Parts: sequence; C-alpha cells; structure tokens
Amino acid sequence: MNAVRSQQAGGGVPESQNVHAATQNSPAPAWEFWVLRLALVGASIAACYALHPFGLGALPAAGVGFFVAMIVLLAELRLRRAEISGLMGGAVGLVLGLLASLLITLVIARTSGPEPTKSFFEFISLLSLGFLGFVLGMHRGREFGAIALPLSAGDAAPPPAASLQMKLLDTSVLIDGRIADICETHFLDGSLGLPRFVLHELQMVADSSDGLKRQRGRRGLEVLQRLQKMPGLDLRLLDDEISGVAAVDQKLVELAQRTGSKIVTNDFNLNKVARVQNISVLNINELANALKPAVLPGEPMRVLILREGKEPTQGVAYLDDGTMVVVDGARRLINRTVDILVTSVHQTPAGKMIFGRIEEQRSDSGSVRAAAATAGASSSRSESSNGTNGHASRQPRAESSRSMDSSTGVTQSDSDFA
Repeated sequence: MNAVRSQQAGGGVPESQNVHAATQNSPAPAWEFWVLRLALVGASIAACYALHPFGLGALPAAGVGFFVAMIVLLAELRLRRAEISGLMGGAVGLVLGLLASLLITLVIARTSGPEPTKSFFEFISLLSLGFLGFVLGMHRGREFGAIALPLSAGDAAPPPAASLQMKLLDTSVLIDGRIADICETHFLDGSLGLPRFVLHELQMVADSSDGLKRQRGRRGLEVLQRLQKMPGLDLRLLDDEISGVAAVDQKLVELAQRTGSKIVTNDFNLNKVARVQNISVLNINELANALKPAVLPGEPMRVLILREGKEPTQGVAYLDDGTMVVVDGARRLINRTVDILVTSVHQTPAGKMIFGRIEEQRSDSGSVRAAAATAGASSSRSESSNGTNGHASRQPRAESSRSMDSSTGVTQSDSDFA
C-alpha cells in the first residue's frame, strides 16, 4: 500500500526510476573530458615519437606531436562556443572548398610546369580554399535556421517572427496612459522599446514652464514607471541615436525602419507619415474606436444634452466612452435627459460621431398626456365654478318662495297640515 501511494504521489513512477532516468539524462562530468584530452595529447606525442616525421629525431618529433595536440585542443575549445548552425555551415563550406581545390589540382597536374611549382600551387589552393569555405560557412550558417522544414502532424507550427517585433513607444502614447491598461491585459506581445530621445522629450515636457504641459509630462513619467513595474513585460531602453535628424518623430520613423519595429502612437500626423513609408503603426485611438459599441440608424438611445450645437436647433451630448452625439431639435433641452433616435453615424479620423433626433412617438404621447392633463384641470375648474353659481342661484329662489308664503299668510307647515 505504501508503495502504491508513493507511485501515485509521484505520478505513477517510482523514485528509484526517476533518479536513474535523471542520471542517464545528465551530462557527463568534466573529468571525463579531461581524460579524453590527455589521451589525445599522449596519442599524438607517441605517434610522432614512433614515426619520426620530416626526418626529425625522437624528442623533436615528440615536440611536434605535442604542438599538433595543442592546436586540436584550442580548436575544440573554440568550437564548443559555436552554434550548431555555424558548425553545419562550416562543415559544408569546408567540403565545398576541398572540392574546389581538387578541381584546381587536377588542372595544375596537367600543366608542364616543374614539380615544386605544381606542389606549391596545389598546397596553397588546398589550404586557402578549405579555410575560406570553412570560415564563410561558419558565418553564413545561421541562414540554415530560416529554411522552413516540413512539420509532422503532431508538431505545432512555430509562432511567426512578425508577431515578436519590437514596439517603439511614442511620447503621446505615454502621456495618454491607456497603453498601461492594454499591457495589463496582455494584448501586446514581444518587447516594448523606449528610445532615449523619446524619454528626453518626455522629460522636457515634464520640466516645462506651462502648468498643463508639466502635468502631462509627469503623467507620462508615472505611466512609464507603471510599465516598468509590470511583471512579465519586457520594456527596454534603447540607446540608438539617429544623427542628422532633429525632430523626434522623424527619429522614431528612422529607428523603426532600421530595426524593423512597429510604432505605438496616438499622433495623427506621425501615423500618416509612418504608414506612407510602409511602417506598421499601432494607434491607440483606432483601437478605442474599434472597441466602441456599434450603433445603427433607427436605434433608440437615451442621452443627456450638455451644450448647444453649431446649428440653431442642435444640442450636443456625449456617451460614456466620449463619443459625441448631435441631436437635432434639442437646443431647448440642455441639462435634460431625452430619448432620441439615431439617424446616422459618421466615422472620422478623430473618432466616431452620432447624429440623432428626438423620438417623435414619445414626444407625441407626452404632448397628449400634457393636453389631457390641461383639459382635466380646466374641466375641474369649470365644475367648481358652476357649483358655486348654482348654490348662489338656489338661495334667492328659496328666499323668494318664503316671501310669497309670508304675503299670503300661509306657511309651508300650515299648508301641509291642511
């Protein structure tokens, strides 16, 4: 039972098997490599000592063997830091260089020159072309990683490189502040780049003598500090300087062209200039307009009229997201909440505008209710006045009847008794 519990807690694999697997997967210890290196040095010295290359004696030949072993060890230490793609490119370049030198050797062998000259050219071609092929293959070997290999059914496609481009922040987007909320929702992937000249411009705005500009600059610095404190957000300070350009916007465009990055901005003019030069732009205002709720003509809406419009009868209201609503015939209804019908929606580069008019059905019903209330009030007033006049008219009739009875000398009670 205890063994079963231990297997279940460990994912169904005993601890001894885990340790054994970890031992098998772990790299070989460093002392094994040193043993192999010492064996190489000993084998090289012994081979040269026994073969006496170049007619050398025993000790000089052993020295040559030691020198060859040191060259091999230095090459091994250098190649350990090389990338796999570089090694593959170097091997391919070396093979191609040797093949080229072999062709040159075949051509030289058919010439009628002296043998020392032929051997010299053969040796030089072999050494130079082999070296050039290996070095060029090492440098160009990284291009092997850009070759698209066919994926099997179970392999997942790697993410495209375009989605990992750096996004360069503009001063306007830092002052706006909504970039921090977007980053908190993880809708921006890759890294964000802040050029140092943009930071310098933001500092100059924060140090301005104008109170409004100074407040906006300090807000941008606060947003920047907020971005720096976000976990998992890669914000880099770029020291790239664009010489010969004074305007910050032009520097930002040049840097985006040089690095292949995107620009995050709210500036309308910078947006247009960058897109003319085929630079990808992420405009926060366009994103906000795209996220606004869709309003169709004919839909009802309830708004608060805040101010007068440009036309004599227009009133202006605003939605919660800042969209302007122009209402025809609402000039007299300022500071009142009214029901309107949307007549048209216009999308402008600065944002969305909604045009509407006061809903006729509800206004007609309201006027009917007001007319009914007015009619009821007038009828009640007429009834009350009629009641007062009837009481007054009845009173003189009673007095006249009493006077007639008194003149005849017969009272009402006496006539009833008779």
